[in-house]
Amino acid sequence: MLRKLLSPESAGGKSQRILLSFQRQQQNLQKEFFSHAAATGKPRGLRWKNCEWLSTFALVEDTTQEMFTMFCGVNVYFEAIEGGDMEDVAAVSAVRDGSAVFHLQNGRWGSGGRILFNMPPATAAQTAAADQTLLAVSDA
Repeated sequence: MLRKLLSPESAGGKSQRILLSFQRQQQNLQKEFFSHAAATGKPRGLRWKNCEWLSTFALVEDTTQEMFTMFCGVNVYFEAIEGGDMEDVAAVSAVRDGSAVFHLQNGRWGSGGRILFNMPPATAAQTAAADQTLLAVSDA
């Protein structure tokens, strides 16, 4: 998932270490994300069916909170809950793209299952607050 980086700092130092720590835990983090996201009940009337992980990502640092945020590109597949409002809606089968959100704070990665739909990682990183700095972004 982690590819060539475009940030000048990323060739060494902090960005590279953080990206490698994410990569080492990536499979468990992806499972944690899916579990949390599926348990939210959102979108209403839909069940999370599958999450396809893309190679796109962006890494942002928040220096005020000493926290890092990783936005990972995903394609999400849903199915309608039987007997629910969405059961006869044709758009349910449409693939939804977005960015899964992960945080690194106090040396620990985690996910609450938050996703930013219709927003690739580079775009999601642009929504970061003024006190946040883009450290790395994928080339894809």
